[in-house]
Amino acid sequence: MESGSATCKSRDILAKPWPAFAVFWLPAILIFVAGTSRFSGGWRTVVWTVALGIMGTACLANARRCGRVHCYLTGPFFLVMAIVTLLYGLGVVPQARHGWNWIGLIILAGALAFCCLPEMIFGKYRPRS
Repeated sequence: MESGSATCKSRDILAKPWPAFAVFWLPAILIFVAGTSRFSGGWRTVVWTVALGIMGTACLANARRCGRVHCYLTGPFFLVMAIVTLLYGLGVVPQARHGWNWIGLIILAGALAFCCLPEMIFGKYRPRS
């Protein structure tokens, strides 16, 4: 019989290389590539919004599937940032000087903080009751 941690790991999307690449690393790479100056704000808006939406949805699904601690924070964070990028790209949010750079920096800093700190404090998986 599997232990609780082994069961969690077997259900963790991040523990499987191809699914993790498809729903986390590929969108992150696309965000980086679309963030270069070669891409217009319209393309950047589409790519960042879709990529963040995929990442956020995958995180929430992973939190539900296996109880991965950081996914409870990164899921909502990525979805909020998807909305921010959409609103900024559509001009609903005031256009700030270097706004895309600031949004990218917030995404990067938030992703790093929410991925690392919660698991350092609370462990990798939420205990199942």
